[in-house]
Amino acid sequence: MDNEYRFYVGIDWASEAHQACVLDAARRIVSERSFAHAGDAVAAFAEWLNELAGDDPGAVAVAIEIPRGAVVETLVERGFHVYAINPKQLDRFRDRHSVAGAKDDRRDALVLSDSLRTDRGCFRRVRLDDPVVIQLRELSRVDEDLGRENNQLANRLREQLHRFYVQALKLCPAADEPWLWSLLELAPSPAAARGLRIKRVERLLREHRIRRVSAEEVIAELRAPALQVAPGVVEAATEHIGLLLPRLRLVHSQRQRCGERLEALLDQLQATPHEGPKQREHRDVEILRSLPGVGRVVAATVLAEASWALAERRLPRLARARRNRADHQTERQAQGGTDAPRLQCPSA
Repeated sequence: MDNEYRFYVGIDWASEAHQACVLDAARRIVSERSFAHAGDAVAAFAEWLNELAGDDPGAVAVAIEIPRGAVVETLVERGFHVYAINPKQLDRFRDRHSVAGAKDDRRDALVLSDSLRTDRGCFRRVRLDDPVVIQLRELSRVDEDLGRENNQLANRLREQLHRFYVQALKLCPAADEPWLWSLLELAPSPAAARGLRIKRVERLLREHRIRRVSAEEVIAELRAPALQVAPGVVEAATEHIGLLLPRLRLVHSQRQRCGERLEALLDQLQATPHEGPKQREHRDVEILRSLPGVGRVVAATVLAEASWALAERRLPRLARARRNRADHQTERQAQGGTDAPRLQCPSA
């Protein structure tokens, strides 16, 4: 564990203004202040904190509930040691100071600073991620949102088809494939399917590279006897489907572009030179992408959301390597050797 800090700062994060409490090593309150969530206010707070520490940011430990964001990144870049903790875990520390359940920003800031002073092992040291990892995190989350939205829209399309056009669902039960969307634009209803020409369907299947069904099978399926529904149902459902299809295409296109960007970022991260602490992720990319069944989405998500865990996993391995190297050199020197071979530590 690091040496004791001179000051322990707790920051109760909020959307508009943050409350800070500064304790010294003897648990005395040195200062309390609030600062707005604005560029000049955050910078002014960091400068004030630096002056309080006598231009020694390494002597200040900051506790906060979020592991990233403008406040965290500003303080880390200024050299302060920032520690994050899960809000649920902090709630247990809050019981030490009060049993009241009401929200109190000043008390929460005090709880954060005091808990960091007494239970630093429960906190996680925050270090800034590589810029590429930050991009991976954002895009992997966007890809997850797009996938969820795509499923929701496809389910709504399937529900409408199930009302009057179950023949189309025989061709694609999930209603989530672009070729079916194009087919529905050509034949939006059973009545329109009777006018389909085989050449047009063949061209559609060829454009979408669909080989599991033939044009004859598609036309035969769509021309099967339709469900008997009340007057107006077909018109209403067809209009609804006409509004769903452009949205499905847009989400599908955005997800494709997102996947291409994820692939490019993974390639960029893997091609990073091996030297330096900021270039440690390249080996993790190689390992993850070499695993069977791990695609770009899984690899990007693991690297983006668990980069700190991967980094901490490497620390014991590096420590063991250094210890083994030192023991080996000591043994060689004890045996009279003067040219002990240099052992290479595994790359982080």
